[in-house]
Amino acid sequence: MLKFGIEFVPREPYWKIGYYAIQSEKLGFNNLWITDHFNNRNVYVTLAAVAVYTERITLGTGVTNPYMVNPVMTAQAIATLNDLAQDRVVLGIGAGDKTTLEAIGVEMTRPLSAVRETVEIFRKLTNGEKVAFEGRVFKTAGAKFLFKPKSGIPVYIGAQGPKMLALAGKIGDGVLVNASHPKDIGYAVKRVNEGINEAGKNLEDVDIAAYASFSVNADLKKATKAATPVVAFIVAGSPNAVLERHKIDLEKAQKLRESLKANDFGTAFGSVTPEMINAFSVCGTPDMCIERIAQLQKIGITQFVVGSPIGTNVRKAIDLIGNSILPAFTE
Repeated sequence: MLKFGIEFVPREPYWKIGYYAIQSEKLGFNNLWITDHFNNRNVYVTLAAVAVYTERITLGTGVTNPYMVNPVMTAQAIATLNDLAQDRVVLGIGAGDKTTLEAIGVEMTRPLSAVRETVEIFRKLTNGEKVAFEGRVFKTAGAKFLFKPKSGIPVYIGAQGPKMLALAGKIGDGVLVNASHPKDIGYAVKRVNEGINEAGKNLEDVDIAAYASFSVNADLKKATKAATPVVAFIVAGSPNAVLERHKIDLEKAQKLRESLKANDFGTAFGSVTPEMINAFSVCGTPDMCIERIAQLQKIGITQFVVGSPIGTNVRKAIDLIGNSILPAFTE
């Protein structure tokens, strides 16, 4: 059975996200992911608040990165969070957003090594080990927790490029693929499976999640309007090879990038085409969304994550998803 996750960006205060979390849990979502960027509220404080408000839903960072804080501190935070929400916490870790990191002078150094080493340090520390580690990016000299953490906390790796996707399959318990279209998901599943095979694991050992920009509304125009700003930023950050895969006009994409850099959001959002919406979001009426999610499930995903913006009105969109979309995959 396909699992469903939902993403919240902690621009909103903790109590509002707590309300959305309660609503999502009651409607049957399996996972809740909180994004981690310095310009929003703190991911761990938000997750802790959500842990208090909920009882069943699995909670995770969606995703944190190896650079903002030392992996030892990430392990400490996740292990402590698991004290609040026993056996329903996961670590979501990825290389991070290069633009966001550059804004605070943090260099994205050796991303594959950084993620691999973070996962190794995390697992050893949360298994109660004393960790003397010397990697290409991180070093520890006998780090050990003075409390007894929960061992075996699952690790999900956020991945897009071929090497990171393969690494996620090789060492991860799950992979968060930031994509919405069958072409991109099909490519990702193949790379993840390469890593799974290399590690000698079974396909069912790894939860493959499509972490999609999502917008649902009974009115297609309203759903599209809500998705447009998010898709604009996705297009701006996509390499030309990805745009060409979806037959996106490169001149239009460049115009969009330049408009965003100039903070000319009207022109930028006005440059978003139907082809861009189709390529970089799951957007439309409930029936349209069901059709796209079913396509992704056939390709090989085992979790679908409803990502930003969710819909024109978040509360109403969560109800619409829970009542009109989830039943199509659970009955």
